[in-house]
Amino acid sequence: MIYEVYAGGIHAVQAKLDIDMNPNNKYDLMLAAKTRGLLGSLAPWHGSFESHGLRDENGAQRVQQHKSISTWRDETEVKDYAYDQNGEFINITIDEHDKPPEIKDDIAAEITRDTTDALTATLLMLENYNETGKCEGSSKVFDGDRSFEQSFVHQETVNLTASKYNIYEGPAAECTVEVTPLKGKWHDKPRGWMSIQEQGRERGMMPTVWVASLDDNGPAIPVKIRVKTAYGTLFMHLAEYQNDGKIIVAEKRITEDEE
Repeated sequence: MIYEVYAGGIHAVQAKLDIDMNPNNKYDLMLAAKTRGLLGSLAPWHGSFESHGLRDENGAQRVQQHKSISTWRDETEVKDYAYDQNGEFINITIDEHDKPPEIKDDIAAEITRDTTDALTATLLMLENYNETGKCEGSSKVFDGDRSFEQSFVHQETVNLTASKYNIYEGPAAECTVEVTPLKGKWHDKPRGWMSIQEQGRERGMMPTVWVASLDDNGPAIPVKIRVKTAYGTLFMHLAEYQNDGKIIVAEKRITEDEE
């Protein structure tokens, strides 16, 4: 899947998501994103995030490795998380720009116990949709410094209409996304995603995702995301989808690629 993010009509970010549900009870998730256009010139950033894990006999996901690579201008930070066969956190290797790699394995158990990564937590929600038709689920996530509850709350099922930006048309489950701090190094004043989330809450619109299935042979996926901030509303549109030789591309994406 390729997603295009628009802010105030400006094409600001492009993201690519790969989901591989292997027949041998393994899963692989890979998400890459980058700023583009004017924003890419003013704030050059790109990152990649991947999770690899196993599914037990009950279908539950147990992450084995999660890795994030984030580059701001010419400075890159790599975080590599390792888990045991039961999906319990072992350690994290951090490799920052101009610093020697550091392995952290002495993080308090109360922060990491029974946690997973954000991508695997999202996969749980998508699989719940496959079973129930609702986008819901809650997981404890550890991000290297702190833990939090990542919750998807089903609101309703709606019918979406395709556009030149978004290829999906049909029924979709609409749910809000909320992150709740648990343990670790949390700032008194919200920052990052927490700041964006609270800006939306103040304006009566929590971050929202719409989930649907495009074909019988593919997993449920996010088809649209909306985030309300103090500076305006961001929309992430599903602009391209590929599975088993099937390819669908949005009109706007084709036009921009030609340009």
